Amino acid sequence: MDNHDNGCDGSRDHCAGVSRRTFIRGAVAGAALYATGRRAAAQGVQQGAVTGSEIVVAKGDDPARMVRAAIDGYGGMGRFVKKGDVVLVKPNIAFARRPEQAGCTNPQLVAELVRMCREAGASKVKMYDRSVNSARKTYPASGIAEAAADAGADVSYVSMDRDQWVMTPVPKGKVLTSCPLYKDALEADVFINVPIAKHHNIPGLTMSIKNLMGVLGGNRGALTHNPVHERLPDLATVVRPHLNVLDAYRILLRGGPSGGSLEDVAFANKVIVGTDIVAVDAYGATLFGREPAEFGFIVNAHERGLGEYDLKKIKITEVSL
Repeated sequence: MDNHDNGCDGSRDHCAGVSRRTFIRGAVAGAALYATGRRAAAQGVQQGAVTGSEIVVAKGDDPARMVRAAIDGYGGMGRFVKKGDVVLVKPNIAFARRPEQAGCTNPQLVAELVRMCREAGASKVKMYDRSVNSARKTYPASGIAEAAADAGADVSYVSMDRDQWVMTPVPKGKVLTSCPLYKDALEADVFINVPIAKHHNIPGLTMSIKNLMGVLGGNRGALTHNPVHERLPDLATVVRPHLNVLDAYRILLRGGPSGGSLEDVAFANKVIVGTDIVAVDAYGATLFGREPAEFGFIVNAHERGLGEYDLKKIKITEVSL
């Protein structure tokens, strides 16, 4: 089954296809899960050795070594993952693309994150994404499923069953008032957001904030319709990763989000790590020769209080390998 017909209905406030009774019942359950997840997220951020609008950028030619160095420079995985924690590692596996096509997160990077979580004492590391192409095609083609499983992850193919998602309130949303979110993203002790930096034909770029769409149930594709620069920050007010790891080993300069042509791919040889999702994306924009202020979803996320986009106010620590 292709999943590109999934997301929030752009017609008004909440997602389509849900009766009023189901919506009210789901909103109550979603609020409880939201509170649990956000409590854990707040604790995870507080544990970090680096706090606020600070990022670590690792530069090198080995994605696994870079992500380990970046997180070690940020205080280590043990600052986020504690013994017995259930961790969700959420890469971008939207399209059936090989690693060299830069359409999905690098599999070596994902696998190293899984290993680091296990080393830190995680009882379980779950890995999934709500793909656009069929997950049965995207997971193997990307190399992520095999690499993550070999590293010790519980690789899940997201179910379209409504029992797997909860209608969750978006109290600070300007357009969205609620959205269906997969329970794993709400219930995990630690949520690590692992996007790839690439061009996207609607918001301009897809990075950390856009990658949150992969935890949406329902008709998620409609979320990319106008006003996307409002809806993405709305979603980011309720889906709050403990850690964002932006894969910029390869970046897709054109033809996104699916890509396919190697001529559109460039090596940036970087991994960017931070708890501030806006700061991570702000830096990511510069990899494309762009300013963060050029992207409405970045500016609006900042205005929602989700992070800093002014690069002069972001502490950037660089690690070269």
